[in-house]
Amino acid sequence: MNRIHLVAVCAALITGNMSVTLPAYAQEDVVRMAINMADITSLDPHRTSSTADKNLVGMIFNGLVRFRPGSASPEDLEPDLAERWEVSDDNLEWTFHLRPNVKFHGDWGVLSADDVVYSLERAADSERSSFAGSYKAFKKVEAVDELTVKITLSHPVPDLLGLVANYQGGNIVSKKAAEELGQTFANKPIGTGPFAFDQHVTQQYVRLVANADYFGGEPKIEQVMYRFIPSDSSRELAFQTGELDLITGKREQRWLDAARRWPDAIVDVFQPGEFRTLHLNQSMKPFDNIKVRQAVAYAINLKDIIAFVGGPELATPGCSVIPTGYVGEDCSTWKISYDPQKAKQLLAEAGLPNGFSFPAVVSNSASQLPIMQVIQSQLAEVGIDMQMNIVDHPTYHEQSRANLSGIVFYGSARFPIADSYLTEYYHSNAIVGKETAITNFSHCDVADTEIEAARSAPNEADRLALWAEAQRKIHEAVCAIPLFTLQQVWAHNKALDYGYALKGAMNLAPPITEKTVINR
Repeated sequence: MNRIHLVAVCAALITGNMSVTLPAYAQEDVVRMAINMADITSLDPHRTSSTADKNLVGMIFNGLVRFRPGSASPEDLEPDLAERWEVSDDNLEWTFHLRPNVKFHGDWGVLSADDVVYSLERAADSERSSFAGSYKAFKKVEAVDELTVKITLSHPVPDLLGLVANYQGGNIVSKKAAEELGQTFANKPIGTGPFAFDQHVTQQYVRLVANADYFGGEPKIEQVMYRFIPSDSSRELAFQTGELDLITGKREQRWLDAARRWPDAIVDVFQPGEFRTLHLNQSMKPFDNIKVRQAVAYAINLKDIIAFVGGPELATPGCSVIPTGYVGEDCSTWKISYDPQKAKQLLAEAGLPNGFSFPAVVSNSASQLPIMQVIQSQLAEVGIDMQMNIVDHPTYHEQSRANLSGIVFYGSARFPIADSYLTEYYHSNAIVGKETAITNFSHCDVADTEIEAARSAPNEADRLALWAEAQRKIHEAVCAIPLFTLQQVWAHNKALDYGYALKGAMNLAPPITEKTVINR
């Protein structure tokens, strides 16, 4: 039995799954990576929701612009499918000039302006996109000629380049492939990236193969084997025995300390931090009562949660519903801090002196479940019984969006300005259950006026003031409880050379690019 099959059997024994079968390949030409997820949800870039999806989509697709490999900073956005662009003086018209002769994977032809128009209109369509709310200002997208696209906005958008970058709705798809494949496109994605989709075996792996025609140059790696190993022990065993080159780690200080002692291992801690928030579902009783929401907030001991997660290398406490460091973050109005006696008093005033019980859908992910168990214990101290329904991560996403949870613990990273978070989490158009739903799990609707006005503000000072007022209203309504920002943690073998300096990755995993090499 060779080494890779030996480790597959070991992992199967630990996870109780003996169905793991890996394809044969020349190991020196393959990057073998694994994530702590059970499977993908969708590889349609306009429908990606889980971290597993985003990692893969980032290797398959391109945007008009891109975050430079190894960076998650808007300052590092650079040309990608577009070679250059111009902006009108009023910031309402953006004209992008495309690279010529960019080929889609397989036999799906060459990129044209029609594909870009189709992709951006698709991103703005709530029936085909999970990010439609972010594109409401797109008044018109038109092909000026075969290689020129003009976007006309109804009002200026401060993060326009973020909306056409290689992230979420900004990824460009083949119009022909998306239309002909229909629903199948989510399982057989066609992009222009350095790697093309080849095979998906449910709950085992996705295989990508090098795109020899990639406009950025033929990749040095022939394949990416992307495995699903939810078990931490199985994943770590496969890494330490040399059968994996790159794995997602546990975002805990003790894990970092242990992994740094592994032979030939390098631990990567990088941006963007995923901002962890507790969204309080006002459509579910008794969370429709402001005093109950306040009581929950006063029951949360953030200091203890941070201590559980790890030190400042990993976690930064939040002070607003806008993530730490985002442009527009305002910490002046979130005043609630741990006070269990105040929590009990508020419950009594709400007519619940003995507390209450409620259902919560919780992911079995190692980055969520342990923290929710800590929160469950804290709530219990004031008489609140959080009855956790623990499910796999894709089911957690599905059921949270089906409005089945009283509290939704959610972590995410977005383009780092306030508008991106306010639009997706706190505008009424984004309320789950609506046709325009994104991720407004709290059913918050108190700050629409300020969110919308900020988009067309005449100057930066006015925009910041409107964002600050939106945060004040959201904090006052206790739509959500800000927790902390948690950095990304992966570990890779020293033999793997990313081909860039890793400081950040918007798709939440170290990008495997055309310049990545492995020296076994």
